[in-house]
Amino acid sequence: MAGLYYEEFTVGQVFDHPLHRTITESDNVLFSTMTHNPAPLHLDAEYMKNTEFGRPLVNSCLTLGFMVGISVNDTTHGTTVANLGWDEVRFPRPLFHGDTIRIQSEVLAMRESKSRPDNGIVTFAHRAYNQHDELVGECKRSALMLKKPR
Repeated sequence: MAGLYYEEFTVGQVFDHPLHRTITESDNVLFSTMTHNPAPLHLDAEYMKNTEFGRPLVNSCLTLGFMVGISVNDTTHGTTVANLGWDEVRFPRPLFHGDTIRIQSEVLAMRESKSRPDNGIVTFAHRAYNQHDELVGECKRSALMLKKPR
């Protein structure tokens, strides 16, 4: 199992996830259409030619999905009970087709679950950077984690 148990995390621990991902036009179009998001800023190259960006933007929900998804194998794969929520989601720079992202995660906080003695709650900061090391996304995520079996 790749994920860590609650007791294996420490506040301040940083994960530089080795998996990087180049985001393709197909990724963006499929995700946008699959989630019923018809916004021209994701799907209409002609429309976007006349904007400050000049080309379609990667759907920010796809960016959020990559930030969390890429982090899973190194942190929570097989040891998470539930994703409790995301906070402070930000996208300070746009992503475009052809950009390659890398993800870094940091353990911000930990606490025992008050109602579930076999679980603890870990709060992560996930950060996405493009190939120029520019921050393109960040969020905080709280996860209900398994404790080591007794």
